[in-house]
Amino acid sequence: MNQKELKELIEFLIEKDIAEFELERGDVKVKVKRGVPATVIHAHPELPYPAYTNAAPAEPRMPFVQTQPVAAPPSEPAPEENLHLVKSPIVGTFYEAPSPGAPPFVKVGDTVEVGQILCIVEAMKLLNEIESDAAGEIVKKMGSNGQPIEYGQELFAIRPKK
Repeated sequence: MNQKELKELIEFLIEKDIAEFELERGDVKVKVKRGVPATVIHAHPELPYPAYTNAAPAEPRMPFVQTQPVAAPPSEPAPEENLHLVKSPIVGTFYEAPSPGAPPFVKVGDTVEVGQILCIVEAMKLLNEIESDAAGEIVKKMGSNGQPIEYGQELFAIRPKK
């Protein structure tokens, strides 16, 4: 790989906002990790990913106060329903999105197909995509983002298509 190809690769990774990339071609191995010094502005308590910005902090902000009532949480599936449970094939850390700040792969109420990615389980620095093994509607998500999970732990409940 020559210098021009390497420069084009780095420009492509920046353009597509890819933070980490690894390429092995014959005896040449290239690993690119990019990032900039960042300031943590806000971290949602449910998400392990902090939000980053390069901007200087603005004037102090008032704490968030919610004035409207919160919607009721989605109803739990009836225990007698014939739900398909997707279980973790490995021990690791559960991630609902491909990267920090990205939308989750699936949400409760989404319709999924066989083979569709539901989440990522990180194990020993490897990101393992967990795919749906049933088609239907996501009824419940049992994994918490950034939390450790065990082998065989239930991650999603799917109401199979009829």
